[in-house]
Amino acid sequence: MMRNIRLKISYDGTRYQGWQRQKSTNNTIQGKIEQILSKMTGHKIEINGSGRTDAGVHARAQVANFKTDCSMSVGEIKEYLNEYLPLDIAVTEVKDVSERFHSRLNVVGKRYIYRVWNSTEHNVFERKYLYPFIGPLNLDKMKQAADLLIGTHDFQSFCGRKMKKKSTVRTMKKLEIEKNGHEIRFLYEGDGFLFHMVRILTGTLLEIGTGEIQLEDLPAILESKTRENAGRTAPACGLILDEVFYD
Repeated sequence: MMRNIRLKISYDGTRYQGWQRQKSTNNTIQGKIEQILSKMTGHKIEINGSGRTDAGVHARAQVANFKTDCSMSVGEIKEYLNEYLPLDIAVTEVKDVSERFHSRLNVVGKRYIYRVWNSTEHNVFERKYLYPFIGPLNLDKMKQAADLLIGTHDFQSFCGRKMKKKSTVRTMKKLEIEKNGHEIRFLYEGDGFLFHMVRILTGTLLEIGTGEIQLEDLPAILESKTRENAGRTAPACGLILDEVFYD
């Protein structure tokens, strides 16, 4: 009997060329998991992820599913995967789900966290998961800017590639900025995110914090639907896919 199996996956994306399998390299998260599942089941397995993460981006709770007639229990599948996966990828949950479940098509929202280290001191132990940003930041202005981005907007100015046919309208449900010691943490929650959107929004908010972009200009940047008007793209290392939401 064909089963549909859902995985929850954590990974440190530092040394990978992103989530999505590629013909030019074996060094992707999807590729590593498919290779082990194919060996485990004895037939070719292709997994569907909830979405792609770029090279260097991390995940606490990526979701994927695959079809198989393998008779192993979900506990045995989880144990097998974690035995053979590299130490920077972990499967934290394995479940049998309904035949109709699809990791990407059934997503109703996602939460991302972006971490910035705002200090001249190096964070030795967490440096791979933080964007080191030196210089004073006006946190109040950044929070005011974040409030302007909440709601339903056309986020084309914050998209890293031209979208000719697909809509660039998204709903931002939460955008919170918290400072704890030297760390500034950005929390983004929405119904979906465009290519590089979280990283460009973070870069823009940081430039508002430094005064390179004026807070008053943010509505016009949104309205312009032009990528060049927004701030720089923050690096991949600070970004974590924190949760994927389903009904």
